[in-house]
Amino acid sequence: MTSVRVEKRKDRILQALAQMLEHPQRINVTVTALAAHLQLSESVVYRCYPSKSQMFEALIEFIEHTLFMMINKILQQEHSGGKTLENLLLLLLGFSQKNPGMTRILIGEVLINESTRLRQRIKRLHDRLETTLRQALRFAISEHQLRIEWDVSVRANMLMCFVIGRWYQFVESGFNREPLADWEVQRYAVLPAELL
Repeated sequence: MTSVRVEKRKDRILQALAQMLEHPQRINVTVTALAAHLQLSESVVYRCYPSKSQMFEALIEFIEHTLFMMINKILQQEHSGGKTLENLLLLLLGFSQKNPGMTRILIGEVLINESTRLRQRIKRLHDRLETTLRQALRFAISEHQLRIEWDVSVRANMLMCFVIGRWYQFVESGFNREPLADWEVQRYAVLPAELL
């Protein structure tokens, strides 16, 4: 099989896995169920991904690549610290809303029975996202949009907790409580008053 065909099949497997993760009743995703969903044999799936953990790892890589590509775009295009911060939050909440199955990965819910390494990788992703929020707050301070005595670490952590909480509610509600619901009201409680 050519490498192009293998890559296409790998993409198809990952797309099917992401679709299965979007099921509100949290169906048990096994390689057998995934193969049946794709109408492939289990051996074909295992030739592409020797384990379910490797599939999850590939999805985490996709999430990281997508989020940081969009984050870098925001950081390059936005010239206001306040707008940068709000756009970052909108990105994190919007990505979740558009990708319910990925949200189950972002909160680690589907990784509970997987390797510790995968859960650690999600924790590192959360840390990197919090660092990005911290940088946006520092940028707002450097622009005199926020007072210099602001503790950016505490505020960035609070913002990340808000995002993770919205992700968690989205998953726990069977994808009914959308992460961006009520943002126009909540932004006044979440964002520093000086930035509004």
